[in-house]
Amino acid sequence: MRCPFCGSADSKVIDSRPTDEGERIRRRRECLTCEKRFTTYEVVETTPLMVIKRDGSREAFDRAKLLSGMLKSCEKRPVSLSTLENAVAEIETSLQNSLEREVPSTEIGEYAMEKLKNIDQVAYVRFASVYRQFKDINSFLSELKTILQSEE
Repeated sequence: MRCPFCGSADSKVIDSRPTDEGERIRRRRECLTCEKRFTTYEVVETTPLMVIKRDGSREAFDRAKLLSGMLKSCEKRPVSLSTLENAVAEIETSLQNSLEREVPSTEIGEYAMEKLKNIDQVAYVRFASVYRQFKDINSFLSELKTILQSEE
């Protein structure tokens, strides 16, 4: 951080404290060259994660929307809300950690199905039936056969 008085790049932090409900950090600094003090604010830089829909349109990633879809597939199943929230958090973290800022909705759906497969297989099949848009009973049965073969 450059000193606003002399332009030196050498300074030390004297005091740090959170402001704005923890959204920013206020730092009191002292220039090592001219010994004058100044204040800086540090803010986390976030870039929104965009989802590319099947029709080519784009929208901001909405974790509530993903959680809602997973909740619907787990309706009347012995799956806790905290389990689903953890799964959604893991999906969101892996998406944020990737270097891509635009992610196809199909990739998010695959992540969700992978998580649901480990949580509850009935919920997985429900989610897959909507996500993969099964056209008939044969495509649905082939997915069930895949699940059964993976268990063996």
